Amino acid sequence: METYVNTIPMMEKEQIPTLRFGRNDVLTDPEARKKRMWDLNRATSLGNVYQGKVEITFQTADGEPHRVDTTVWAVDERFMTLKAGCAIPVTSIIGIEFF
Repeated sequence: METYVNTIPMMEKEQIPTLRFGRNDVLTDPEARKKRMWDLNRATSLGNVYQGKVEITFQTADGEPHRVDTTVWAVDERFMTLKAGCAIPVTSIIGIEFF
C-alpha cells in the first residue's frame, strides 16, 4: 500500500469543492469500513485537540484516487469536514494516514 499511496497525486484542500464524488462506497469489506470510521474519529480528535494534520486518500466519481494533507474538524456517518470548511463523503475515503 505504501508504494501505491506515494504515486497518488496530492491536492490542496481548497480544490475539493470542485470535485464530484460517487454514490457507492469505495470500501467493500465491513471491517475496513469500521476501521475507516475509527480512523476518522481519531483524526477528528487529533485535529480538534492538537490541530494535527493527517493524510486522507479518497476517490472521486471518475474513479481517480487523490490525497490531501489536512486537519479534520468533524465527521458523521455521511461526511468528513475539513479545516477549510469543505467536506468529503465518508464513502469516498480510501484511508487515513497518521504522522
